[in-house]
Amino acid sequence: MAQTLETLKDALLERFGSRIASAQIALGELTIEVRSKDWLEVAKVLQADETFSFESLIDLCGIDYSQYGLSEWAGQESASRQGYSRGVRPMTSGRLKFGDEVEPSSGLRPRFAVIVHLLSYRHNIRLRVRIPCDDDQQPRVPSVTTVWSGSNWFEREAFDLFGILFDGHPDLRRILTDYGFVGHPFRKDFPLIGHVEVRYDPELQRVVYEPVSIEPRVLVPRVIRKDNRYVELNGNNGK
Repeated sequence: MAQTLETLKDALLERFGSRIASAQIALGELTIEVRSKDWLEVAKVLQADETFSFESLIDLCGIDYSQYGLSEWAGQESASRQGYSRGVRPMTSGRLKFGDEVEPSSGLRPRFAVIVHLLSYRHNIRLRVRIPCDDDQQPRVPSVTTVWSGSNWFEREAFDLFGILFDGHPDLRRILTDYGFVGHPFRKDFPLIGHVEVRYDPELQRVVYEPVSIEPRVLVPRVIRKDNRYVELNGNNGK
């Protein structure tokens, strides 16, 4: 029986071998990475085998690594007393307009992945599974609705927001965005301002869609400054 993260990790590696690309314990959680082609079979074992007994899928989401590690803003160390250092080169989607291309990530990993969080009531233990999508242009992984029925709406949400396809899903369609919505709003190359805006036209007496009119901008971040406003004087907090 897997009672701790270490014993669970050992049991997983022994049971699945090379089908687990990596297994890491960090911040009190165990994360394994499973190849897309192996995910459905691994999921069936995780759910049914008494050694694991992950009866519940508590969360499933997508992730886009296209701007992983990139930032337009300098960190706390470079903040000055005279003001904020403003980003001058758009590296992230904060200032993208329709048709702009986002700067890619390092390319060390696939752009898209599916993250699954599992819970075993029998062993009172949790597991995170990362499933990288092999194709950046058409990301897809097997659906696990036949293993955990509760994944149905989670997979639809990941499809809607990230454009990840789930092979074998019984009803894969958008769940949060409007009918006829173009694009996937959680992708890093989707502008924060969106593509279109809506308004009511009194002459046409209906809602009309128009190209978005607002300008994209990056907001000034909050920076903790280490200057004399926060220096303790004589042990009385500067008073």
